[in-house]
Amino acid sequence: MLSTPMTETRSDIPPAGLHSSSVEAGWQRQGKLWSNLKELCDILRIPSAAIHTDEELLFQHVQFKTGQRIHTIGQPFDTLYIVHSGFLKTVLIDEFGNEQVLSFPMKGDMFGVDGIHSKRYASEAVALSNCDLILLPFKKLAALGRAHIEFEHAIYSVMSRELVREQAMVSMLGALSAEARVARFLVSLSERYADMGYSSKLFNLRMTRHEIGSYLGLTLETVSRTLSAFNEIGLISVDQRSIGIKDLEALRTLRRLPPSSTRAKQVSSKKARAAAPVQGPQQPEGDWGQLATA
Repeated sequence: MLSTPMTETRSDIPPAGLHSSSVEAGWQRQGKLWSNLKELCDILRIPSAAIHTDEELLFQHVQFKTGQRIHTIGQPFDTLYIVHSGFLKTVLIDEFGNEQVLSFPMKGDMFGVDGIHSKRYASEAVALSNCDLILLPFKKLAALGRAHIEFEHAIYSVMSRELVREQAMVSMLGALSAEARVARFLVSLSERYADMGYSSKLFNLRMTRHEIGSYLGLTLETVSRTLSAFNEIGLISVDQRSIGIKDLEALRTLRRLPPSSTRAKQVSSKKARAAAPVQGPQQPEGDWGQLATA
């Protein structure tokens, strides 16, 4: 079942075709309730200049609170969702109630595509923070595609973009060590935050370490231990959910961490050199990026 509605009473009536169970599940915000076609294209990062229409096309916004479900597995499919703000996760749930995280949709991402084939959603989407979503009713999308071929091709490119990201994840899971998976995940987050206009060097993890582990095919303990190791050798700084990126290139190229005993000796040596008075020419300090990729 969808979450209980948390919406104030509205006096405006949505255009025909915009009613959906998702509207009932979310709660409308006081400010912007609709986006026009240009705004929709902007958030999806697709061109809108070639789309000419005299019709005023509006797309409804719905907000969901942290923990609310946007759609559930097996629910009839009628809508695609575009993230205007906030963070979510999509998951599969097995017969025992165990979750497998599939993705972490963020600003500009589209989800719900897995419902097109069978007319029912194959995954569940859950808000990891308060989210503002734009609803794209599939019937309306199909009509727009028939009338504006450029828009249809652009939407296909968005769907393909999401597919490429999923394929990259599958490839990474099969080829990389546990440490490299966590490193690439942090690099991906850094790049996505930059795309959203936020800091790529300092950000909060909206997902738990358990959810990261589920996404990367790792245990919670492995994720926590790896983040601590990255912090220890100076690749990142960690303060609960706050992550500071100190050496993005080393994270991007890391294949495997050196043994803990070697890391401890390197850290002690580095601290000793930093504390010692400068006397003549100094040997360059060890490069953690080179060590990590050796």
